[in-house]
Amino acid sequence: MFTGIISGIGQILDARPIGADAAHGKRIALQAPRGYLDDVQPGDSIALNGACMTVAAFDAATSRFEFDISAESLDKTAGLDRAGPVNLEKALRAHDRLGGHIVSGHVDGIGTVRHFAAVGESWELRIATPAELARFIAYKGSITVNGVSLTVNRVVDGPADGAAAGSAAVTAARGCELSINLIPHTLANTTLGGLQVGQRVNLEIDMIARYVARMLELPAPR
Repeated sequence: MFTGIISGIGQILDARPIGADAAHGKRIALQAPRGYLDDVQPGDSIALNGACMTVAAFDAATSRFEFDISAESLDKTAGLDRAGPVNLEKALRAHDRLGGHIVSGHVDGIGTVRHFAAVGESWELRIATPAELARFIAYKGSITVNGVSLTVNRVVDGPADGAAAGSAAVTAARGCELSINLIPHTLANTTLGGLQVGQRVNLEIDMIARYVARMLELPAPR
């Protein structure tokens, strides 16, 4: 379990195939900030860009660790199969502050950055979401983007088939576009400041929204 409050930025150094075919995953080597692994043990969970991974091996002296990522996880996430920066968060401890929101570390889908530009001292980030996630995203609700807990400032649903954009006929069939305001602190302490239009990002919906949707879908037995 996580909170979406990033505790460090790591750097993927190497991604080596574990097997010879596409059914195999990869062993990932990652450089963490100095001292980041001082309280880490093999088997601990660390979220990388919002995806919960298990520490397979580490060297606290060099702040490097390795983890295995399956072919299934590679298919369902973005940014974990090649060298580059990633957001890091260690698993929540019972006495920690819950500064963001409850995050499971299970990526629900991949969004695409449509707009990223300065607005005053902050930046507006707009992301196109997959169709299956649109109904879980609400104004002032929580969303996790590459592991970062953020608040949704605006949601624009896509038009229904055959309906004009901006008409009353809207549906989740074409997904939605969500807008987020990023403050300078977030830009400076996560990888989100380096996002580019067209880049894919990992999304995790609010856990509460997931359960509410399930309760509405399945009527109580009589």
